Amino acid sequence: MEYRAKKRSRTLYRQVLFPFLLPLFCAALGKQIHYSIPEEMARGSVVGNLAEDLGLNVQDLLTRNLRIGAEEKYFTINTENGDILVSERIDRELLCSQNSLCVVPLEIVAENPLNVFHINVMIEDINDNPPNFPQSSIVLQINELAILGTRFGLESAIDADVGPHSLQDYQLSSNEHFSLMVKGKLEDKIAPELVLEKPLDREQQSSHLLVLTAVDGGDPVLTGTTQIQIKVIDANDNPPVFSQDMYKVSLKENMPPGTSVLKVTATDQDEGINAEITYSFKSLGHNIGNKFMLDHQNGEIISKDPIDFEISSHYTISIEAKDGGGMATECKIILEILDENDNAPDVVFTSVSSSITEDTKPGTVIALFKTHDKDSGENGEVTCLIKEKLPFRIKSSANNYYKLVTDGTLDREKTPEYNVTITATDKGKPPLSSSTSITLHIGDVNDNAPVFQQASYMVHVAENNPTGSSIAQVSASDPDLGSNGQVSYSIAASDLEPRALSSFVSVSEQSGVVFAQRAFDHEQLRSFELTLQARDHGSPALSANVSLRVLVGDRNDNAPRVLYPALAPDGSALFDTVPRAAEPGYLVTKVVAVDADSGHNAWLSYHVMQASDPGLFSLGLRTGEVRTARALSDKDATRQRLLVAVRDGGQPPLSATATLLLVFADSLQEALPDLSDPPVPSDPQDELQFYLVVALGLISVLFLLAVILAVALRLGHSSSSASWGCFHYDLCSQTRPSVSLNYNEGTWPYSYNMYVASDSRKTEFNFLTMTPEMFPQQDLSNEASLAVSVTVENNKIKFDSVAPTHELTPPARLNYPATGELILTSVSRVELEIILEESDTMISARLHRDGKGLVLLGVLLGILWEAGCTLIRYSIPEELEKGSKVGDISKDLGLEPRELAEGGIRIVSGGSTQLFALNPRSGSLVTAGRIDREELCMGAIKCQLNLEILIENKVKIYGVEVEVRDINDNAPYFRESELEIKMSENAATGMRFPLPHAWDPDVGKNSLQSYKLSPNPHFSLEVQNGADGNKYPELVLEHALDREEKATHHLVLTALDGGDPVRTSTAHILVIVVDVNDNAPEFAQSEYHVSVPENVAVGTQLLLVNATDRDEGANGKVMYSFRYVDDKASQVFKLDSNLGTISTIGELNYEESGVYEMEVQAMDNAGYSARTKVLITVLDVNDNAPEIIVTSLTNTIPENSPRGTLIALLKVNDQDSGENGQVVCFIQGNLPFKLEKSYGNYYSLVTDTVLDREQVASYNITVTATDRGSLPLSTKTHISLKVTDTNDNSPVFLQASYSAYLPENNPRSASIISVTAHDPDCDENAQVTYFLAEDNLQGAPVSSYVSINSDTGVLYALHSFDYEQFQELQLQVMARDSGKPPLSSNVSLSLFILDQNDNTPEILYPALPTDGSTGVELAPRSAEPGYLVTKVVAVDKDSGQNAWLSYRLLKASEPGLFSVGLHTGEVRTTRTLLDRDALKQSLVVAVQDHGRPPLSATVTLTVVVANSIPDVLADLGTLVSPANSETSGLTLYLVVAVAAVSFVFLAFVIVLLALRLRQWHSLRQLQAAENGLAGLPASHFVGVDGVRAFLQTYSHEVSLTADSRKSHLIFPQPNYADTLISQESCEKSEPLLLASDLVFSKDNHALIQVSPYHIFSEFGSKYLLV
Repeated sequence: MEYRAKKRSRTLYRQVLFPFLLPLFCAALGKQIHYSIPEEMARGSVVGNLAEDLGLNVQDLLTRNLRIGAEEKYFTINTENGDILVSERIDRELLCSQNSLCVVPLEIVAENPLNVFHINVMIEDINDNPPNFPQSSIVLQINELAILGTRFGLESAIDADVGPHSLQDYQLSSNEHFSLMVKGKLEDKIAPELVLEKPLDREQQSSHLLVLTAVDGGDPVLTGTTQIQIKVIDANDNPPVFSQDMYKVSLKENMPPGTSVLKVTATDQDEGINAEITYSFKSLGHNIGNKFMLDHQNGEIISKDPIDFEISSHYTISIEAKDGGGMATECKIILEILDENDNAPDVVFTSVSSSITEDTKPGTVIALFKTHDKDSGENGEVTCLIKEKLPFRIKSSANNYYKLVTDGTLDREKTPEYNVTITATDKGKPPLSSSTSITLHIGDVNDNAPVFQQASYMVHVAENNPTGSSIAQVSASDPDLGSNGQVSYSIAASDLEPRALSSFVSVSEQSGVVFAQRAFDHEQLRSFELTLQARDHGSPALSANVSLRVLVGDRNDNAPRVLYPALAPDGSALFDTVPRAAEPGYLVTKVVAVDADSGHNAWLSYHVMQASDPGLFSLGLRTGEVRTARALSDKDATRQRLLVAVRDGGQPPLSATATLLLVFADSLQEALPDLSDPPVPSDPQDELQFYLVVALGLISVLFLLAVILAVALRLGHSSSSASWGCFHYDLCSQTRPSVSLNYNEGTWPYSYNMYVASDSRKTEFNFLTMTPEMFPQQDLSNEASLAVSVTVENNKIKFDSVAPTHELTPPARLNYPATGELILTSVSRVELEIILEESDTMISARLHRDGKGLVLLGVLLGILWEAGCTLIRYSIPEELEKGSKVGDISKDLGLEPRELAEGGIRIVSGGSTQLFALNPRSGSLVTAGRIDREELCMGAIKCQLNLEILIENKVKIYGVEVEVRDINDNAPYFRESELEIKMSENAATGMRFPLPHAWDPDVGKNSLQSYKLSPNPHFSLEVQNGADGNKYPELVLEHALDREEKATHHLVLTALDGGDPVRTSTAHILVIVVDVNDNAPEFAQSEYHVSVPENVAVGTQLLLVNATDRDEGANGKVMYSFRYVDDKASQVFKLDSNLGTISTIGELNYEESGVYEMEVQAMDNAGYSARTKVLITVLDVNDNAPEIIVTSLTNTIPENSPRGTLIALLKVNDQDSGENGQVVCFIQGNLPFKLEKSYGNYYSLVTDTVLDREQVASYNITVTATDRGSLPLSTKTHISLKVTDTNDNSPVFLQASYSAYLPENNPRSASIISVTAHDPDCDENAQVTYFLAEDNLQGAPVSSYVSINSDTGVLYALHSFDYEQFQELQLQVMARDSGKPPLSSNVSLSLFILDQNDNTPEILYPALPTDGSTGVELAPRSAEPGYLVTKVVAVDKDSGQNAWLSYRLLKASEPGLFSVGLHTGEVRTTRTLLDRDALKQSLVVAVQDHGRPPLSATVTLTVVVANSIPDVLADLGTLVSPANSETSGLTLYLVVAVAAVSFVFLAFVIVLLALRLRQWHSLRQLQAAENGLAGLPASHFVGVDGVRAFLQTYSHEVSLTADSRKSHLIFPQPNYADTLISQESCEKSEPLLLASDLVFSKDNHALIQVSPYHIFSEFGSKYLLV
């Protein structure tokens, strides 16, 4: 603290002393001191003595704190002697660049008082920098045709020194081709130029290396060198030269596409683009462009498409090589094609039959075909064969014709069709072959019977199957086709009776599906066997049989039937006695049951369902034996009841139950008393229930008796032998393989519909309605047959034909009469019999519509063939009209035209058929269309067409050769009507340029003969004869070209043929003179001037220098570059090398440089160049903002500092001049500070008023300096000043007083409230401490109840408060800061205790007696509603809502009798008391407060209904429990049950009467149609262990037609009536009484189906229909 106070007092001293001492130094501020030193002085060198020059004592140097401005780094002051010393290396070139005068200004600052001195130090130059070239090497490109004396500008060297030490001269190494000229020696800047003294030749020397030396004027002399590499640019003065003038190559014709044929090579002595040679086809004759492809870069010829020797045996190609300058040369290539075996033989069918029958005999001719191979010699010799092993062979005929005949028997089922592949192979190496396939369909005959897929069938059918369901399917296949392979199914035989077969099964005729016509019963029929037949529809039909065995499987459709124990006659269960001395395992009785099913379905098991004593008896699972499980004891009941279930093993299982009554007694007399029930005292309610039970039982018994009576009547009438026939041994024996059926006795139940027409007396039985599959029948109407008998005798064929079944029109136009003859030329005697009919013993052929007569034609051609042909030759000119006569065929063959027409002459060769035709009337060969020789025989000298003519009746082929002569119908033509040739303007005279030659499709004298060129002074025409016979024109240069005079020449080339008249064609030739670089660029101005403001944006285009070159293209393209530019300018300006635009790449600054001078050079590709000078003047603008420099600054100030205290010393500076450099300073904002101007550009920042840190703790002072330019610029600097604090403020609480609320029963150390006091001071002056004022509360200090945290001000409770003890506390809280001296303040705090619901209600009345029992309240019987019985009184120690009580009735003996007041607790009656109300009422009243959570208490009130106390005592002795409410409910259920059973009984009787009346009406109709039925055998019963039971009952359905005399009986599925019926049996729906009438009419047939169920009764030997 003491040091801080001293420092603060020293600062105040200086601030007060400074204003008084400042005027004393005003005189010294204006004094200027100058020093001069050379550059590169050593560190520590003395520049001058500042103390001596300023007149200061050495002792004042330390006290005045003399120093150099902070921005200066090159100099420092020695405070001991006042010398200015060099502190850093000084490089004049770095400081002042190219300025001749280099001055460094210094500012010396002195304090106590503050003063500033200005000193200028001049830096003198020394020769420390040699001349330096920007690049160590220079590359120049000069065209070899450059003119002597041409000057080439070189890049100047740069010397950083100035004056005599700068660059003075250049020197060049010796060279015979170049000399050096230095330009601008009299000026400030000199530039070297290279002068061409001797012509260049790139082919002799392509480059030259020179050394350029730059020399300055220092002593000693310093030099700099650079290497000049001159590259001689090539000029296109040499044409390409091929290695050979003519190339000859032999190629194989099977060369694949993409194969390299030849690579031609041409060389050019030039280089670059002039030596880049491109190759192209000069002529594209013979479709060369489609066959070959030329690589334009390397001259390689590649095959493009396959080359075929048969198309052309040689090719002549002209290749042109052209360099980049347009000079070209040409060579010839002759390609000879070597023949290869690359053509496979062709097979052409002349006649073919597509189908024959499978019974065709061997040797039958099927097809006639011809082979042809385009190759020659051995490659064209062809042999034919069939590779596969087929029943066919090939017979060779003459002149490459062959016949395909059968070689064996055919079988369509094995092979329905043959894909005969005929392979023709030549004898080449390697041999080639081709295959042609024909499909031969084999016609079908019915030679195969149907075949079943299995030898026998066996199926399993479960009983009770639905009627009409499919039980099996048989399938037979017939390999024949059509109706021959169409199979139908039927039942051939069965082990069932024939009459019963149709009622059991049926088979679908189309699909072979076997259907069940009825439901099978395993108990009646175990199996049966059928014989099924499959028959095709052929003629004659073939068939096959197969056996089908049907096994009827059992279903669990019969429930077990208990035989013993049986029910008593009255329906009650009998009882068995068990001796009391019975030991464990004693056999008491045995349950006996049977099941009509078999297998697992009849496997019975016994189970105890219910027992009086479960552990007393055991039941055998499989035997049904009931035995004792333990010894009997006295506590066991005398009477025991067992409920036994018998369950079979089916799925799902069926069961039956039996009840066993067991009595423990040694004798019957002893058991009788135990069976009687003890008497029960009668009760009126029980008596009523007893009568209701009796009534319900009687009505139920009557209902049951009526049902049993109805069933018994029906069972009695139907108990015939037909119903029980299944139990005869001969029918149900499992050992018999079949069942003998007797339908007259109704052995098997069956069902069918009987249909009878209204006018017929016959009966039709329809067992199953099916929709048969419809197979398409083969339409035989397309078949045709013809019988022809042929006899060949005396060279004549005599034949007689039977009329065909259908009209025959052979496709070969073989017209024949019913009888007639054919004349043969060379046959002695041939007997031939051709029978075209459907027969198995003769050659058969079906003639379809798509091939009628082909078989006949093939047979005739095969038998009557004669070898040997005559060749006939004709000659015609091309382009004859259609129908023009070629030759007289009839005359040349020695036949009349009529004979040709009758002989069936036609052209059979396919190649020229469309060109010629035969005129049958004149017998001439005529043209069928336009004949163009050039299209047919392009390039061939002789054009010949070959034909083959077939005479069918002679079966002989004649060859015809027609020569087509050429006419002059084609003019010569150029493939390119316009041609462009590029020639260099320096091309030598006499140079030849190939021209495209013309094409003429004609031959001989009609072809191309000569060429002619339009007149031109520069060119002439010469024609060369090529080795291929073609004429090739060449253009010859006669006079030199000059592109600048004339850039293009137009010529016309004319081609002429030798025809009469002469035909010509022209091609236009455009000669383009290619430019040579023979002109140097030229600038539009010798010097360019431009003025720009210094604030121009970066990238702005300042100037465009333009140089032009008379050349064109690349030669006329000028590239711009800086020839001379200093380093500073190169960083500011950029020259576009292509456009010549000069733009800025950096910012211009007038203060750094006002003028820029540079030289720009323009150069073309050949190295020709030109130069110009550019002067850029920079205009000054107000672009520099003023600069503020803080020389002295204090960052903190106490808030009690006096007005005028110095804070900082500032200096302002602006690099601009004039008004732009005049600066005004001011402070922005309303701040307690001001600026006072000192000497020059210095300003003092002082306080202007008293400061207060609590209001503003710190200031961000912004000082703004603005110049006076037209667009003024300003600069801001920010000074941060912090005001230090003094303890002048006491703590202040946020509130004037505080109130806090604390719930009672609070936990100890609970936070109550937080108080906060704020001190606007900072640091330790603002640190606040809290404490409580001393006080007592109920004799105890306050600190024992509460405490406060001295740092945070949080108030804590030291113990738990009770609202009932304390409701409010008053406290005083004090806050004190840590300043010196400390300041404090206080505040009052009120603490309120809040009540909690921590006390339950306390019931004052009624109070509990001392013995703990409840008190008794009296209520008179005459009490009216609202009578006050008593009042419950309760209190709560809590307050407010927590003490607000409510009363409610929690429980009451009679809920609606009493009510409790919600807030009063009064117990009142809600209605008048009744006699039935209980005398004693119990009430539970709950008392609850309204706290959270609520608390409650309960009290029990006993209210006795009485007028006085004695009445109370009398009534309490007679209280009894109320009657059981279940009794009244049981009575109600019994009444409802009696009513329901009575209603069902009545409905049953009514329905039964209605059905009987309807049955009576139906019997009347039946008696009218039928007098009686056949007798039925007696019924049967089956017994087990001597017990007989009625097992089955059958009901019958009779269906009659209105006029029929026969009846139809249906036996549906039986309905079993067992002694004990299981639940599953009861759920099975089998109605006993059912009536239905159905009348259906369709197609004049009437169906009347009446199906009432009838009951048959047996009276002696007669049966009556009831």
